[in-house]
Amino acid sequence: MSADALDKELAGLAASARAALLREIEASGAFAADPRWAEAFAAVPRHLFVPYYYVGGFGGYERRWGGSPDPRTREQWVRGAYEDVPLATRLRDGVLLSSSSQPSLMALMLAELRIEDGDRVLEIGAGTGYNAALLSYRLGDGNVTTVDLDPEITESARRHLDDAGYRPTVVTGDGARGVPERAPFDRIIATCTLASVPRVWLAQCTPGALILAPLATGLIALTVRDAGHAEGHFLRTPAYFVPLRGSDRPEPEPVALTGVPHRARESDLFRFLLALTRGALDPQEASVLWEREGMPGRERYGITVGAEHAWAWLDEPEGPYAWPLPGSSGSSGTSGPGLVEA
Repeated sequence: MSADALDKELAGLAASARAALLREIEASGAFAADPRWAEAFAAVPRHLFVPYYYVGGFGGYERRWGGSPDPRTREQWVRGAYEDVPLATRLRDGVLLSSSSQPSLMALMLAELRIEDGDRVLEIGAGTGYNAALLSYRLGDGNVTTVDLDPEITESARRHLDDAGYRPTVVTGDGARGVPERAPFDRIIATCTLASVPRVWLAQCTPGALILAPLATGLIALTVRDAGHAEGHFLRTPAYFVPLRGSDRPEPEPVALTGVPHRARESDLFRFLLALTRGALDPQEASVLWEREGMPGRERYGITVGAEHAWAWLDEPEGPYAWPLPGSSGSSGTSGPGLVEA
């Protein structure tokens, strides 16, 4: 449904709901790193990017549609489009394939990109096109590229972007390979969870570029030195996204937490450590480290991506705690993967 198709009452509701959402995002502190993003969120109408979405309920999902003949359903659709929650937008056999992320988390990620005027940005995971529209508002269409593996997703993203008046470059392809024909990029932002950071992204970045991506239920911010090296810390905030598709890597098996103390089992921060060190630390080793180091938050961890190896670490890249990332050919060479000092 385009903006012109909204009746006058619903158009007014959408405008007031968007203003309320903006106030909620501002109150959350998501714009702290770059308050200029508030203007983009005020200008870009989210409802154009979610003409329908699914709401979980008893027995499955309920579809909310902006074209429903029922005026109460259309009102619900508009109100839901401006709630500060993620919205499921594409399902296949009950499995979530694509969604519109929680707006306050989108705002935080965009602010943490530390964008400068004229920067060229690659978005991994086109989704509904809403994030690409926000980037286009800020940087102009010519500086924004978004890629997704699914042609149905990229086609609907193009349509939504066109309805909203934005025309960034939308590419159908494997995001893990980047978009070399549009390189180089000053920023790469992923809106899907990674198992590891693809090295080809580094080669498509300018020196000093920033890569911001969900990994291990956190957000890693990597500064690119050159095509063979990037490094950075995780942000403090948790982040849960649909996994990046296109990889042959199987989904990880659930980890048994037998013998792990209750405080660790119930902690989101401990589960982050488990996800980050999967295959390198067993849960008992991880719990010993986590307790000894004072239950560290995400911001104390980081990642280094080198020409041959990629590793995660606590506090310092060359410190005592370092673990190889999935897909890495070895450890950092510092103190051995998974070592817990006495």
